[in-house]
Amino acid sequence: MISTAAILGFGRFGAALGERLLEAGISVRAFDPAVTPPSALAANSACAAVRDVDLVVLAVPVFAFAAVLEEIRPALHSGQIVIDVASVKTGPSAVLQALLGVHIPWVATHPLFGPMSLARGESPLQVVVCPNLQHPDAVATIHSFFRDVGFHPITLDPEAHDQEMAATHALAFFIAKGFIDADFLLNSDYAPPSVRGLRGMIESVQADAGQLFASLQLDNPYAAAARRRLLSALSTANDNLRQIGFSSACNSSDSGLTIATAAPSPASPLLDQARQGIDEIDRELVALLARRAQLSRRAGRVKAEIGRGVRDPQREASLLEERRLMAAQCGLDPDAVEEVFQSILCLSRDNQRQDRGSEL
Repeated sequence: MISTAAILGFGRFGAALGERLLEAGISVRAFDPAVTPPSALAANSACAAVRDVDLVVLAVPVFAFAAVLEEIRPALHSGQIVIDVASVKTGPSAVLQALLGVHIPWVATHPLFGPMSLARGESPLQVVVCPNLQHPDAVATIHSFFRDVGFHPITLDPEAHDQEMAATHALAFFIAKGFIDADFLLNSDYAPPSVRGLRGMIESVQADAGQLFASLQLDNPYAAAARRRLLSALSTANDNLRQIGFSSACNSSDSGLTIATAAPSPASPLLDQARQGIDEIDRELVALLARRAQLSRRAGRVKAEIGRGVRDPQREASLLEERRLMAAQCGLDPDAVEEVFQSILCLSRDNQRQDRGSEL
């Protein structure tokens, strides 16, 4: 059970993570030589921050790992767990192994989200947890810890993680930097819908973790190959276009001058578009249900602390009446909408009961 944590590195992500841990009832200490944490959390030194806490979180740049670990090593003991939150895993895992080894439990992790995702309450918030055969109990504890604070842990070994991130995370930052440096921010009022995804990627890179660019490209051993593959494909496409010169000279069957598309739908284009829109809305609805479930579980924990039962008939009746009014205002059948919310309330009660059962 983790009840105290030290966060070394209190930049945007460290601060957002600290706030999330505090919301989950975990006591937090923080230290950063370049940033002053709130006085209630601030420690005078890295060693003072980590002394006798359950969990030590390394939220420092990869190049600082070794120096920070060497500094805090005398203050650590075998009853603690050290994790990192770096966006690459092979290098940090090697440093953790070299400096902590079998003596101090450690687990390499990577939250697949940034401070803006935390602030927006997005869900699910996935975290990669790398296996560690030397410290299996610590890995199990970290899995449980992440679930307790509302994250979704997934298992991936360091090499597989870095290969996946090279072809996704690192390339997204690489492409975004190209658009930004070329001053193509895609924010024109006349940009078509197909541009929205790219624009969203650029905005996410700028808002969440623009400073990660160098680390993602240089610390990930697979990133250079991914960049070369992308640049080679773009160069080939550019050469093909220069050779043709005009679209009128283009052979539509030339695979080098077309973009592969999904298999055609047997439905009409308008029906296909409508279905795509419905699918997108359904994805948003499921994400919202996940966020609602998270808040419901939080309410359930508060009920347990103050000795109240899971079900609150008066609150449920009031909620359902309000939702019926909302439905009527939107031109929907109040009875049908009430049935939907009856199911949602049932799901919420089940979540709260499961949380209570796991605490017994």
